[in-house]
Amino acid sequence: MTHFICVTCGTQYAATGREPEGCPVCLDERQYVGHGGQEWTTMEEYRKTHKNVFHEEEPDLHSVLPQPKAGIGQRAFVVRTNEGNVLWDCVPPLDGATVEAVERLGGLAAIAVSHPHYYTTVVEWSHAFGKVPVHIHENDAKWMMRPDDVVKVWGGDTRPLLGGLTLVKTGGHFDGFQVLHWPAGAAGKGVLLSGDQPYVCQDRKWVSFMWSYPNLIPLGPAAIRRVVKSLEPFAFDRLYGAFPGQVVVADAKAVVERSADRYVRRIGG
Repeated sequence: MTHFICVTCGTQYAATGREPEGCPVCLDERQYVGHGGQEWTTMEEYRKTHKNVFHEEEPDLHSVLPQPKAGIGQRAFVVRTNEGNVLWDCVPPLDGATVEAVERLGGLAAIAVSHPHYYTTVVEWSHAFGKVPVHIHENDAKWMMRPDDVVKVWGGDTRPLLGGLTLVKTGGHFDGFQVLHWPAGAAGKGVLLSGDQPYVCQDRKWVSFMWSYPNLIPLGPAAIRRVVKSLEPFAFDRLYGAFPGQVVVADAKAVVERSADRYVRRIGG
């Protein structure tokens, strides 16, 4: 019995005796099946071919990026607080060197993931750090392809975590899409860890919003307004996206608001 992993998106599945017929995550319109067709790998194979590179983004925030690219190519983050550390989002590979590096940072007390494209091998990560809880929104629970007792679903619009961190359900890209607010980040001015939404543009003075990023399907005006409204109660000066280099260094909340206004005008909303 093997926990097979989809090569294209990095999602790990419940243990089976043979490869699954397909990956529902990739068959959804917000993703795609790899151009070579459905392919599978395993954690054992990742350990032969990949390593995770850590980078200090700012005090108490470290990114984790697989080399070479794994799954969609996103990075994860270790957020350090005085009540324990949280892994934000997840990357598919996990090996002994990664576990040791995280332990040197203080280990993990919890994990939270923005949306199903980054659920990847999150159960494997949880088990490696003492079966810490994995927090996802109930609206997206059906996309967890490796069920486990460590997965803790929550409902509503916000959920406090340890160390002053807060999960905020924004909806949009996925019904249960969530972001992580870190008030102590950016020297106390606040940080938003956004995953794919708001998405940091190449011109990093702007962000954008999509229902499907790889297939270029836009998000509608009502959904955009809900995302912005959900973030209104939270102060944040900096925003980190899912991919390397995606950071709005300053004035991030205003960037989100004016970007939403521009987006809605351009799609005729």
